[in-house]
Amino acid sequence: MASSELENILIQYEQKRRNAELEADMRKEKLYKNFPEIEKIDSNINKLTINKTKNILTSNISLNDQIEKRINDLRAEKNRIINENNINLEILNPIYECKICRDVGYILNKNKKSEMCNCLKQRIFDISYNKSNLSNLKKYNFENFNFDIFSNEVNTQKYKVNISPRNNIENIKNKSLEFVKNFDNPETKNLLFCGNTGLGKTYMSNAIASEVLKKGKTVLYQTAPVLLETVIDNKFNKYKNAKLNNFYNDVLETDLLIIDDLGTECLNSMKLSELFTILNTRILNLNNKITKTIISTNLNIKQIFKNYEERIGSRIAGFYDIYYFFGEDLRLKIRK
Repeated sequence: MASSELENILIQYEQKRRNAELEADMRKEKLYKNFPEIEKIDSNINKLTINKTKNILTSNISLNDQIEKRINDLRAEKNRIINENNINLEILNPIYECKICRDVGYILNKNKKSEMCNCLKQRIFDISYNKSNLSNLKKYNFENFNFDIFSNEVNTQKYKVNISPRNNIENIKNKSLEFVKNFDNPETKNLLFCGNTGLGKTYMSNAIASEVLKKGKTVLYQTAPVLLETVIDNKFNKYKNAKLNNFYNDVLETDLLIIDDLGTECLNSMKLSELFTILNTRILNLNNKITKTIISTNLNIKQIFKNYEERIGSRIAGFYDIYYFFGEDLRLKIRK
């Protein structure tokens, strides 16, 4: 991402932070208007605290015990008023969009060094890579999931399984929720969604992405053709585009990578090699962090082994939980 784009995002962050703090100040003014005695108490506590600090600086601390007792008495009186009137003091705190960085965009890591907060990373991902891929999260989520559009009919001859499409999707939803819940567990496997177009694979991927984002994780969502083309462009810096410089690292390090439409890309040896590197690096956590991947494809596992190198098929078969979507094309049913 160009520095000018990052600067614009940080300006937006600063505005969000200021708005949150301004709204908190307005709520505080309203509280003081309704309970002027609380404003008076707060003012007296501030004055006494300043006097206490002055005494320490001038080595005149003999009066500080009395000041501290007076402060404690005022706090007790304030608590009495608060409790009697059921006042929630949490409303006085700024309501930041990101509670981790408090809408600054940066945090201190374990080594006390400044680094991007995940919320800022995700904002950059959305602008640079995800574009429209994650634009339907408000609509495609577990809360809006409608089981009624899936058939209850068991048709072993047609679907080769002895459960209905509805029972199948209920199971996939439950397993997807488990995936989100246990996301940080290194033993949690990745997900492979197989099935024809229009059976809910994209919806389920978006619903998982929505929940993972709520956990403060980063999500990068790309179709397989775009992902592999961009990775190769990045590797050779084909367009000398600064935005591409970090793409490869972002693909390897994002908390959740969603690869959609695997099998629709035009394959060659270079793309096979890059796909293996991406999957293998993320499976083995070679980036020194727990990362998960969701792959959505019209292919089944046998076709994946046939169309791709065996080492790719074996990685998917061994490190992914595989779920097959079947039934009628939901888009046709919704149109009816």
